[in-house]
Amino acid sequence: MNEQNEFLEITAGAEGKRPTVSGMAYSGGKMRLPGWKFPVVVDLAGMTIPDTVPLLADHNNSTASRVGVISAKVENNQLVISGEIVAEGDLASGIVAQGKAGADWQLSIGADVQDAELVKGKRTVNGMDLEGTFYHVIKSTLREVSVVAVGADSTTKMTVSAKFNLKGEVESMNENEKKVETAAQENASVQAAATVPATVDTSAEVAAQAARSERERVVKIKAICNGEFDKIEAQAIEEGWSPEATTEKVLAAFRTKQPVTAVNISVKKNDGPNQKTLEAAMCLRAGIDENTVVKDYGEQAVEMAWDDRDMSIRALMGECLRLEGMDVPRRFDNQAIQAAFSTVSLPGILSNVANKKLLQAYEAQPIIATKLCTTGDLNDFKEADRFRLTDMGDLLPVAADGEIKEGGLIEESAKNQIDTFAKKFCLTRKMIINDDLGAFLKVPVAMGNRAARLVDQLFFSRLLANPAQADGKALFSAAHKNLLTGATSALSADSLKKAIELYLDQTDADGQPIAVEPRYLVVPTALKHLAIELTRGATLVMSGGTDNVVRPALNVLADENLQVVSSPYLANSAYTGASSTGWYLFGQPGTVDTFEIGYLKGRRTPTVERGDLDFNVLGMWFRVFFDVGVREQDHRGIVKANGAA
Repeated sequence: MNEQNEFLEITAGAEGKRPTVSGMAYSGGKMRLPGWKFPVVVDLAGMTIPDTVPLLADHNNSTASRVGVISAKVENNQLVISGEIVAEGDLASGIVAQGKAGADWQLSIGADVQDAELVKGKRTVNGMDLEGTFYHVIKSTLREVSVVAVGADSTTKMTVSAKFNLKGEVESMNENEKKVETAAQENASVQAAATVPATVDTSAEVAAQAARSERERVVKIKAICNGEFDKIEAQAIEEGWSPEATTEKVLAAFRTKQPVTAVNISVKKNDGPNQKTLEAAMCLRAGIDENTVVKDYGEQAVEMAWDDRDMSIRALMGECLRLEGMDVPRRFDNQAIQAAFSTVSLPGILSNVANKKLLQAYEAQPIIATKLCTTGDLNDFKEADRFRLTDMGDLLPVAADGEIKEGGLIEESAKNQIDTFAKKFCLTRKMIINDDLGAFLKVPVAMGNRAARLVDQLFFSRLLANPAQADGKALFSAAHKNLLTGATSALSADSLKKAIELYLDQTDADGQPIAVEPRYLVVPTALKHLAIELTRGATLVMSGGTDNVVRPALNVLADENLQVVSSPYLANSAYTGASSTGWYLFGQPGTVDTFEIGYLKGRRTPTVERGDLDFNVLGMWFRVFFDVGVREQDHRGIVKANGAA
């Protein structure tokens, strides 16, 4: 992006030295840019400035337009530059020559944008409090600075004319101007010589002198015009212009022939969409929430992608081929499909969009295990020891001699191990030809749902199996004092009170209470409503019996703040140990260890990756994999009731 300055100074070098240029390239305020919906502010604190920067004419990226080299720095929240005009071509000569003739110039920066954000409120940038709405260019890289024509910019209020301080002759003056100046000097010499009194004053000599002067005037006019300004030449000869008058006319005409530069700012953009905007467009087409797309790709990319959100798969392939400089085949055949999949951008776009659809489905699926279990990170797929420290011994009174007794910590260990779960799917030739992106994305959506259910499947299969622990006893057992059995364990007010009592009586390694309250009542779906009635009702109505016991109407269980969690896995016959009567009490994860969900190096969601092209399949393979494992950690903090004899 480019922005005009408020001050430009060009100093023509003395003999043997190059002209210099200095000035303010950007004042730090708002700018109106072609292709941007709102004004733009470049954050100078986030601008990367190389040691040297090319000085161009009118942002023209060509060798001929490179007129100098400058250095840039930020001073008082403004970008200032200084350097030299090193070229000797027409453009460089014209810049200095027009400055000498009174032309006004300004500077303009050219920068690449790495990160931009739409600001709708107030924000301080470059030391100024700016009101939205505007684009805040947070990160950019200065690529070049250009000399441009003067122009008013009402947004940034940069209307100060350029200032020139020309000293001596300019070495880089082009050939036309040299001829103009030389002819003018020669003519002045002739006129000076003509003022010297002649020793012989005859009419013949006067006539001869006049003829010579006229011939010299015509010769000089032709030299000044040099065959480039025929109309000026003819008019000057016919109307008797002096060489000086002709020089002024030629210089004025010469200035009008120079390229007129664009005022204000020009934004460097690709002619077509880039990979970022294409990916954003495909996300919008796939139904990814717009706020999520804006967060991932930025407001500007989404704005540019909005018109392409209905882009077909064929059109996407064509754009990816263009992005990588490849020819787009006229015929959409197998060769075109293979060429598109050989690019880097197309498989990357499709896998990223598929990954977002999978994560969207994964996060939308409720996972019971994450409520009841802690999480941990494992570095590999080997069975890992999960150690925790347990304090031993209570605080003791300090003896008269001031000695403090030693306490201690003991390590208790459990195990966890992760495994990889995966599947693959394909974007087929048929899907591509039918432009059926929806059919392609149904697979990662289904796999996202499956991945979420996988965590619960691993958890409940382990919970119901009641595996043996390091001490050789089952997870739920009388030895661990966390199991209710018999007919009286069926879910009821009385059995729930007994289970809570059993839970609260759990002790640590040194025989002291763990002092943790139960938080979750986990039941099969058949017991869900009974569990809600027991834990949320204000009163309990007791039926009369033979003993006709009178009880208070207050429901004390409602004060336990138990959250009911029901799951169909508990009674599913596909799982060993399933029961429609069994129920559980769990503590708050993090307060007490119960079960742990292990992930590989912190990756807590499944991943989509593209595979290699398969010669036997007309299409592209993708794979979904999830590294996860679930293991019990401690029998304390869990209580089970069989619910039946």
